[in-house]
Amino acid sequence: MPLETSPYDSAEFLKTKDQVVAYLEAAFEDGDAALISHALGVVARSEGMSEVAKQAGLSRANLYKALAENGNPEFATVLKVVQALGLKLTIAA
Repeated sequence: MPLETSPYDSAEFLKTKDQVVAYLEAAFEDGDAALISHALGVVARSEGMSEVAKQAGLSRANLYKALAENGNPEFATVLKVVQALGLKLTIAA
């Protein structure tokens, strides 16, 4: 009898702002730009990609493209998405 599996989607488990912040902090700690972009995409999906795109002033399709696995969003796009998510970027020593 084969083992039955289902796809894992991190977006399904991001229910609170604290969970979102912890998820993004982990991505930023890694320092990999592609991972950070992917993590922002996961968070945007957890919040509703259409609503995040609207709040960021972007089309849904462009937001998906920018935050896709091979996407390379401009820093301005990252800032718009972070703001649309009700978050802010901070720098700490």
